[in-house]
Amino acid sequence: MKMKKIWIPALIATAVALIFIAYYFFLSWSHGSGEVRLHRPEGGTGGMRPPGSEGHEAGEGVFKTLGTIAVFLGAASFSWLWFKKKLKSPSMLVRKIGKLFHAVHKVLGWATLVLIAAHGLYFLIAKAGDINIYTGLAGFVILLMIVGYGLLINKVRNKWMRTVHRSLGLLLVPILLLHAGGAAIAAVIASCVVGGLVWLLERNAGVVKPIRGEP
Repeated sequence: MKMKKIWIPALIATAVALIFIAYYFFLSWSHGSGEVRLHRPEGGTGGMRPPGSEGHEAGEGVFKTLGTIAVFLGAASFSWLWFKKKLKSPSMLVRKIGKLFHAVHKVLGWATLVLIAAHGLYFLIAKAGDINIYTGLAGFVILLMIVGYGLLINKVRNKWMRTVHRSLGLLLVPILLLHAGGAAIAAVIASCVVGGLVWLLERNAGVVKPIRGEP
């Protein structure tokens, strides 16, 4: 498969995601942040919650939590990049953790996709007027493409497959920052900390001479 053809699905997905984000900003500037409602609800409840609102809020909390968990699982899966070329690291700890990340990388990716799908489906139904849905859809489109390329990496032996897969992962970061805010920031920081620890462990292992007879 030629390099140009490999990039086509990713470019289409990126264009779709950018359209969702552009529409999000259009609605945000036009109506302000929060939910965009076509009609203002009539009357009031005198400060009392309508029946069933407690259950609705509980459900919303659960699916928000699923979204937050998915962000951190995605960050953990992304952190595999720090170990990708470290499986022969001078640090034994880095090698062992790298093998662990290699083993769970795909599982984490699938778990992220499932949790994001559940999170997004709930809010599409329960809060269809929330403009944040559009940044969520943008992220989901890119995530679907990441998973798709991940599935094909071992079937299509081409270095560009991995490049596209990695590039889409990087593209997802700013979209998640826009959509998830603080949770995404914390996940990015955590991933960067992992990268920093890998660097420190390798640096320390590099300056320590191996024991005689040790490879």
